[in-house]
Amino acid sequence: MSGMEKQESNRRVIAIVGRPNVGKSALFNRITGRRLAIVHEESGVTRDRLCSEAVWDGHPFELIDTGGIGLMDGKSSADHIEQGTREQVDIALQDAASIIFVTDVTQGVVPLDETVAGLLHQCGKPVVVAVNKADHEGLDDRHLEFASLGFPMFPISVLHKRGIDDLVQEAIKPLPPVTPADLIEPLKIAVVGRPNAGKSSYINRLLQNKRVIVSDVPGTTRDSIEIPFCTGQGEQLRKYVLIDTAGIRKFSRAKDAVEKYSINRAEKSVEAADVVIMMIDATEGPKKQNKKIAALVLEQHKGCVILVNKWDLAEGVTTQREYGKALREELQFLDFVPVLFTSAETGYNIRRTIEAVDHVSTQMRTQLTTGLLNRVVQEAVQKYQPPIMQNHRLKIYYVTQVGVNPVTIRFFVNTPTRVSANYQTYLMHRLRKAFGLEGAPIVLQFRARNEGRTGR
Repeated sequence: MSGMEKQESNRRVIAIVGRPNVGKSALFNRITGRRLAIVHEESGVTRDRLCSEAVWDGHPFELIDTGGIGLMDGKSSADHIEQGTREQVDIALQDAASIIFVTDVTQGVVPLDETVAGLLHQCGKPVVVAVNKADHEGLDDRHLEFASLGFPMFPISVLHKRGIDDLVQEAIKPLPPVTPADLIEPLKIAVVGRPNAGKSSYINRLLQNKRVIVSDVPGTTRDSIEIPFCTGQGEQLRKYVLIDTAGIRKFSRAKDAVEKYSINRAEKSVEAADVVIMMIDATEGPKKQNKKIAALVLEQHKGCVILVNKWDLAEGVTTQREYGKALREELQFLDFVPVLFTSAETGYNIRRTIEAVDHVSTQMRTQLTTGLLNRVVQEAVQKYQPPIMQNHRLKIYYVTQVGVNPVTIRFFVNTPTRVSANYQTYLMHRLRKAFGLEGAPIVLQFRARNEGRTGR
């Protein structure tokens, strides 16, 4: 493993490695308790390394799932994606403090297992062998064959949940002690967009590290890849999880079952995120599918930042002012979302994107005082009275904030059914004009005042 340093990681990280199709992703899902990695009989489905925060028996750690090591020599491959997969394995092993090496008891030790074992001996990290697919006790003794690999062995069955606790308890032992930083809840950022908009290149540039495979082949990113990272130290420490999603295209155009599942995972990633970075290719502009992505972000009440990527290719053809104006016209319902022009290729404005995400996250936690909130709403009503519906006019008695993330505001009115969609939009605009809340979703709730009458 060229260039790999033989040093212990000071982070609580466990990496899962092995040749293709031995059950690495299934084990990753079992340990994390979530269906994060795509499990499919097609070899090589996991290309990038997947990361997730995990807790086992009260012990927090970061778990990494890697693509199958399928090459005897990573340099011998002419396939850029396959070579990228091998690079991801190398980086995961550098990050890890402990390694789970997954094998298949039904096939015994094969030459590629021995190749992987050689790589692991070279990296010098603690390793435990998960001898998978020992689905019943009659197969347990067959794990002894794997003693030749030179590491402690545990017969397990991911499918039947056999032996996994003993395996994970052993893998946890070499991890460094838990620190306060390990307990900080990270801000989850989903990076979404159409295929080939530059999502993976953006993440690699942001982290200054090849964390995800970049290729000009659309659809390279199949899983939604969770990448933990942090900025600052001490009281200034901030933790994030970047989620690089598969490009969202029309479901009817998805080529196979894996791609269709990738699209579904991307949508789930938006649902799980705190803030969504919606990436647009500057050379294409917003397409119909971008609008569908934006609708998904709004439906899930997520904070949002728009990145116009590949600006180096558009600069000189148009200006940011002209482009931004046209973009606002195309995506009018996202007029409250900050727009940044970036280039993952040159690094232009990349660091400012996290500042924008932090700003949106802060806006989502805004607490509005009841007095000021009611004053703004009263002024809005005085300027534009609610329309008459069902022969009666809506009356707003008072307003209060009842939640954050998203900012949730409750209106107590005479009859909630009299609130038109247009008037809700008007109130939303007035609230944004008064309080900013840039990039933050606002949820308006309308409730009847608790009196035994309609308030007519």
